[in-house]
Amino acid sequence: MTTQLSPRRTFIALFVLALGGFGIGCTEFASMGLLPQIAQELVPGFAQHPETSIAEAGHLISAYALGVVVGAPTLAALTARASHTKLTIWLLVFFVLGTVASAATPDFGSTLVARFVAGLPHGAYFGVASLMAARIMGPGKQGQGIALALSGLTVANIIGVPAVTFIGHALGWRAAYLVVAGIFLLTLIGAILFLPRYPGDPSRHPAKELRAFRSGQLWLMIAVACIGFGGFFAMYSYLSEMATRLTGLGAAQVPWLLAVVGVGMTIGNVVGGRLSDRAPRAAMVVGFASFMVSLALFALTASHPVGLFAAAGLVGATSSILTPAIQSRLIAASGEAALIGAATNHAAFNVGNAIGAALGGTVIAAGYGYLAPSWVGLVLAAGGLILLLISLGWERRTGTLVPRPAAA
Repeated sequence: MTTQLSPRRTFIALFVLALGGFGIGCTEFASMGLLPQIAQELVPGFAQHPETSIAEAGHLISAYALGVVVGAPTLAALTARASHTKLTIWLLVFFVLGTVASAATPDFGSTLVARFVAGLPHGAYFGVASLMAARIMGPGKQGQGIALALSGLTVANIIGVPAVTFIGHALGWRAAYLVVAGIFLLTLIGAILFLPRYPGDPSRHPAKELRAFRSGQLWLMIAVACIGFGGFFAMYSYLSEMATRLTGLGAAQVPWLLAVVGVGMTIGNVVGGRLSDRAPRAAMVVGFASFMVSLALFALTASHPVGLFAAAGLVGATSSILTPAIQSRLIAASGEAALIGAATNHAAFNVGNAIGAALGGTVIAAGYGYLAPSWVGLVLAAGGLILLLISLGWERRTGTLVPRPAAA
């Protein structure tokens, strides 16, 4: 049953879903800018060894990412029967409580646990929000629905992350997390008031949902997302260091650079959503090719300020063109377990975050310079494209995206 909404109600409902993504972007990325403040308060020995303490505080980012990886498929399977409306509301409750706990914990260990818990609903939220948005927008608009759900995340990189980081520097990192909790609370109220009431499906079962992982195509597309998106994070994780240590920009200019990347991501997300609905395979192949070109341009021009800003925005745009199409293909590869496919994309995204950051840091530590992560990103993007072409070739040979399970 589909609930017919008025244009005004449709706009508000879609805005609410995007606002949740905005809150997630703030809680995920603002932590990176608050690590020195967190380390100074929670990690012993900060005054004597600040670099070591900040590195230890970085485990908070890893804990959140691990929560995403664990929570995305787990919550998607366990809530298979649930109404998507009720699931969205309960995930937002989870976000409010996890973020408040992050602000209230007294020591580093408990904060680490709180960040893990706060990451658990991340993938499931984006998965169900994507499906809800596509359903609200109507048939044939799955890619645009995914892009809409992700739009809050990209806009957060332009506005929310700098604002929350500023609040954290001015009022303390705990205040910053409470502001993010307020964003989630506002989204929760909006979801209760304005989201259409879609019923659940009592025929679904967690074990049935998890059968989606029998699909070789699903695992192949997970690998595409992990490796391909790792290319973005290999570059992005060290963008601030590139700007200040290589290009010679002042620290005050770094937020502007990050905002340019956010603008590029927002534009790419919109373009990718429309292209995904019209030509999904072309969106992925062209997206990867343009992403690789932009990474090469970045590596060749980022030592100059103009090249740095222009190429960074281009990398943000081309990487985001890929996201709606890859998530749509993961949904298709998961068969009837659409929520599993939609949520798994964000688990893969965070694995790519870890892979890209680790490999980028390795080449810097090895003495290859601050541009080396860009070349690492190019190699990872090429790996993602190769895996995608294997997936497309497999689909052409079998005539289906979801291979039949082997007979027992």
